[in-house]
Amino acid sequence: MSNIQKKTDIILIGAGVMSATLGSLLKELAPEWEIKVFEKLEKAGEESSNEWNNAGTGHAALCELNYTPEKSDGSIDISKAIKINEQFQLSRQFWSYLVNSNLITNPQEFIMPLPHMSLVEGDKNVSFLKNRFEALSKNPLFQGMEFSDDPEKLMEWIPLIMEGRRSKEPIAATKIDSGTDVNFGALTRMLFDHLKSQNVEINYKHSVEDIKRTEDGLWELKIWNMDTGNIERHTAKFVFIGGGGGSLPLLQKTGIPESKHIGGFPVSGLFLVCNNPEVVEQHHAKVYGKAKVGAPPMSVPHLDTRFIDNKKALLFGPFAGFTPKFLKTGSNLDLIGSVKPNNVVTMLAAGAKNIPLTKYLIEQVLLSKEKRMEELREFVPNAKSEEWDMVVAGQRVQVIKDTEAGKGTLQFGTEVVSASDGSVAALLGASPGASTAVHVMLEVLEKCFPQHMKEWESKIIEMIPSYGVSLTENPEFFQEVNTLTAQTLGLIGKETVSTEKKPSESEKELVYN
Repeated sequence: MSNIQKKTDIILIGAGVMSATLGSLLKELAPEWEIKVFEKLEKAGEESSNEWNNAGTGHAALCELNYTPEKSDGSIDISKAIKINEQFQLSRQFWSYLVNSNLITNPQEFIMPLPHMSLVEGDKNVSFLKNRFEALSKNPLFQGMEFSDDPEKLMEWIPLIMEGRRSKEPIAATKIDSGTDVNFGALTRMLFDHLKSQNVEINYKHSVEDIKRTEDGLWELKIWNMDTGNIERHTAKFVFIGGGGGSLPLLQKTGIPESKHIGGFPVSGLFLVCNNPEVVEQHHAKVYGKAKVGAPPMSVPHLDTRFIDNKKALLFGPFAGFTPKFLKTGSNLDLIGSVKPNNVVTMLAAGAKNIPLTKYLIEQVLLSKEKRMEELREFVPNAKSEEWDMVVAGQRVQVIKDTEAGKGTLQFGTEVVSASDGSVAALLGASPGASTAVHVMLEVLEKCFPQHMKEWESKIIEMIPSYGVSLTENPEFFQEVNTLTAQTLGLIGKETVSTEKKPSESEKELVYN
């Protein structure tokens, strides 16, 4: 067993959409920096980024009801929805830049236009949806949203869902045509092809076993080459841990103070996939409902049109599940192994607080296929069991940490944890995840390379025109940028082309939240 030692500028752990995005940004901002990627699987985008392992929703808060909570006075808080929508706009702008620069091609292979809808039943929920619609449609980011509680209109929009519906409960939906379906697996593979052409060294079947600080302040990674059986040692000035659920154990190995008192709770998912092309053709939207009481936000039921391998598909789910693995390809010892002396109290507190969630997950695991079909029939009354197959989706590891809300708070979101000196950063958490990858990786750059941000700013704005700008406060600028990205990505026709407009100095000064 030989010990090979190599030095580089940047190491990215994990060949998912996050590492792909950070690598692509850095190659534009600092082309001279040497970047290496290590991935333990045989190819890119096989875990959380894979098209079968996530919902493919271009999360822009157009249909996800959990992003618009109802306040105690009955009003709707849309601040999170605005934030997530603006973050998704950054992704669209960066992808458009890559297409316009011929760094990636054929955007229709990873992004397609698709209406996003929210659907609710019952007086209370219909009233909530109407209030939500009224609050959102005043905002320029949500222009074009429609609301209807007319069964005839809903029959036009969602015939598959309305046909055979016997419930006498009031029903309502909102629809917005500017939504998208994103194949994050295809996008990830495209970005890695691009990085390879830019001389980024991508090492598959290389498992990172350990990570520690050297005396001269670099990070040394102990890496197992699974093909040769050799142990390699690679050092770098900066390390990004973007290994999905596998990020937490590696972050813990760094020993940085920021890695303490953080735990992870794995949640798995299952989808029902329609195998009858005639049924698939009857539905054309992503339709999100309301989560059941006690369910995590990632298990909001939704009936989704998807475009996978250039073919239309129809998925329903996700049904939550539980396994102690942190990755689909992980180990049953992952959860136990992540419990350390510094986070045991945090983890126990989370366990005590989340008994309803644990109960819900156990119930979900025990569901038979027929029970799952019954849940599908709440959406699609005429669904036939033989026309739907089960598919296991990806693992998500929800972050557990001590917050102002108390010890062991379960976080539903995406988080960057970085060392105070910016030499290492890890991405933890789940949804909206991949949709906001560009925003999250800009946050990594701001936290870890503050000394370069001034020199990089003009290039960042060239790639992502609304960087540092509130689109909500600049509706005309939003319209312009949104139209341009839609044209470049093939989401609308080319007939409304206008010249690119960069933000003014005053617009740049508006701080992006």
